[in-house]
Amino acid sequence: CVKMLNPHTDETIIDTAAGSCGFPVHTIFHVWEKILEAKGLDKSHLFTLEEKPVECLDYVRDKVFAIDFDEKAVRVGRTLNLIAGDGQTNVLHLNTLDWERWDEKTEDEDWQDVYFEGWKKLKKLRTDKSSNRDFGFDILMANPPFAGDIKESRILAKYELGKKPNGKYQTKVGRDILFIERNLDFLKPGGRMAIVLPQGRFNNSSDKQIRDFIAEHGRILAVVGLHGNVFKPHTGTKTSVLFMQKWDDKLCPKVDDYPIFFATMQEPSKDSSGEKIYLKRKDIPEATAQTVAESGEVQDPTTHYESTPQNLDEFLLDSHGHLIVKHDLFNHDGLTKDGIAEAFLEFAKKEKLSFVGK
Repeated sequence: CVKMLNPHTDETIIDTAAGSCGFPVHTIFHVWEKILEAKGLDKSHLFTLEEKPVECLDYVRDKVFAIDFDEKAVRVGRTLNLIAGDGQTNVLHLNTLDWERWDEKTEDEDWQDVYFEGWKKLKKLRTDKSSNRDFGFDILMANPPFAGDIKESRILAKYELGKKPNGKYQTKVGRDILFIERNLDFLKPGGRMAIVLPQGRFNNSSDKQIRDFIAEHGRILAVVGLHGNVFKPHTGTKTSVLFMQKWDDKLCPKVDDYPIFFATMQEPSKDSSGEKIYLKRKDIPEATAQTVAESGEVQDPTTHYESTPQNLDEFLLDSHGHLIVKHDLFNHDGLTKDGIAEAFLEFAKKEKLSFVGK
């Protein structure tokens, strides 16, 4: 998702269902690499205590935000972002869907003790200073919860997707459906989004209203089908990632007919029990494996993976001695084949999308 949306140093990003902040952390790494490259510095191990350029810390402090309803997940996410941001983090404990009641939470003294600094920055990105509904983010990435429906009429009344096609309000709506609309509220015109959704949203006849809503509000950039094992052991639900960009006269002019990038993940990345599948040397060309094996940059892998198989010689390791998960989503630091992300970026260049080539 991060490679395909290609965030830049001057762009704000938010994850509205952050969990342990996988999307924000990988976005930080992506942008840090750009900053280091622009300064002619070698890409260092991104989770070390070595001093980073001030631009790296400024990016985390001012541009990266995350929200989650689960306070335990927020604590984990804040810890990761505190490391990256040198003591600063904008990971907040809030209910994304129930923005109407944010003020009750943000006025609580105990909440302010932990989250006030991040909240102060988030408020500045509101498009209407008297409301917590609309924001001006450049990028949004989210993997919202699929389980459970929203039944509270007070919340449903705030959403277009809370209505039936005849205009009457529904008695219950899937959380992920409301997240589609809510996420678009967070984006400025021309902003871009990646959201993980159940596969059925893309092809169920009963979900046509949702697809029409999406097409009305932005350009569908891509749909990437994920393997059914990706989220195991937590769930075996078949999912796809929707990539879209909100209509904007300059960044994304509205058109009626345009090509969409479609791809399906072939490598499962995990086995049926949810254990990660790691890349072996025999899976790649011999010349590449030999080059990696002879690189002096590779550290002792046993210091990183004590619980992995005793004989690690058969596995391909990256320049930090880390095992590489076997997937076809993107090229891992030039050690693996180009994947779906690289193919999409070629498509995006051909289509002259606003966020590539910068």
